[in-house]
Amino acid sequence: MTSDDSTHVRAGVVQAAPVPFDPLATLDVVRRWLSEAAERNLDLVVFPEAFVGGYPKGSAFGAVVGDRTPEGRDEFARYWNGAVEVPGPVTDRLGELAAEARTHLVIGVVERERGTLYCTVLFFSDNGTLLGKRRKLMPTGAERMIWGFGDGSTLDVHDTRLGRLGAVICWENLMPATRMAMYAQGIELYCAPTADSRESHHATMRHIAMEGRCFVLTANQFLRAGDFPADHPTPYGPDQLLSRGGSSIIGPLGEVLAGPVHDEEVLLTADLDMGLIPRARYDFDAVGHYARPDVFRLHVDTTARSAVQTNSSGHTS
Repeated sequence: MTSDDSTHVRAGVVQAAPVPFDPLATLDVVRRWLSEAAERNLDLVVFPEAFVGGYPKGSAFGAVVGDRTPEGRDEFARYWNGAVEVPGPVTDRLGELAAEARTHLVIGVVERERGTLYCTVLFFSDNGTLLGKRRKLMPTGAERMIWGFGDGSTLDVHDTRLGRLGAVICWENLMPATRMAMYAQGIELYCAPTADSRESHHATMRHIAMEGRCFVLTANQFLRAGDFPADHPTPYGPDQLLSRGGSSIIGPLGEVLAGPVHDEEVLLTADLDMGLIPRARYDFDAVGHYARPDVFRLHVDTTARSAVQTNSSGHTS
């Protein structure tokens, strides 16, 4: 879709706690927030990173350099069992919820494929169609113990009636090449599901909005240690705040349209005038007239990478 002066998007970001390791219970949380979104006639709703499945902040999974414990393996098995297959019954239900709310839905999930988990974002249209998924390219720090690496095959921007919709997850937003790959696809609605509640994250979101000349919608959880099952091993007391939020919506010249909000659950909303995007790109286009391809070039490999490939004769290679 090409933006014009007649296009306005009523957008929202959800800052809330899921039910970690329990996708079915979390679907009920999603349903409640999407019901409120429907009451506000929202066109687009963005949920946080790893909302379905859980972001296990503070978990060590029994790992030290050179060793793992049986208890840590049990902990990972629980996490694996609480992840979702894409597509699958949970994604089918998420599509139904998006359709019931008549809204486009962007939501973070912990995806399970074979023995590996991925930090993934799913995109649904307002009729419930699964538009695609985006796997996190670069898990940060100890996330690499529990999440696999995505590849360039899911580095997509989706053309919707609202605008060009995509997502960059948490600290991927600090990767200049990832941002450039999204700008090159004309992203207009730049979603940033995250687990980073520090003040510096808000500064990053404002920078990206100005750099990409796009609307940025960042969603984070409001999460306490007590939101996890009582028998989940954690170094924190039950009232310890693990994520204080910081969700916000930013305009294409870096203007703050909503948030950031901390220390509470909230549905932030803003009216996005898509006609502001070409006006903002008038004097800065990072992949157009403000680029210097004679000096700098970025190669993006969008090939899907599989450990085992089968040729036409059925033999593996």
